[in-house]
Amino acid sequence: QGQKIDAICGIEARGFIFGAALARALDTGFVPLRKPGKLPSAMLGADFELEYGQARLEVHADALAPRTRVLIIDDVLATGGTLVAARQLVERLGAEIAGAAVVVELAFLHGRARWPADVPLRSLLRY
Repeated sequence: QGQKIDAICGIEARGFIFGAALARALDTGFVPLRKPGKLPSAMLGADFELEYGQARLEVHADALAPRTRVLIIDDVLATGGTLVAARQLVERLGAEIAGAAVVVELAFLHGRARWPADVPLRSLLRY
């Protein structure tokens, strides 16, 4: 801990609100991880399972330089599919994941089990 965060990756849509505010507070960059079809130029995508079906996240192919230290932000951790997809996208860009943070963790859905144990994952509230 205490290492610099180079960018915050916020997951659409509520992750934008929390992530952008945190990026401002840390005086660092913000990278949106978007739903399909929202980005205007070349991008990478990752498909994942939700509790109720399939979904996809996308990021601009040039959004992060290799070895950039990134913190992923979202509103809710449920089954973990969204965070897994976000992690895959960030890693495919060559960035380093410093950790992830969510506002609410629904612990009974065991999403944390899909996150690497050696990478910090913080939640403000757990149910």
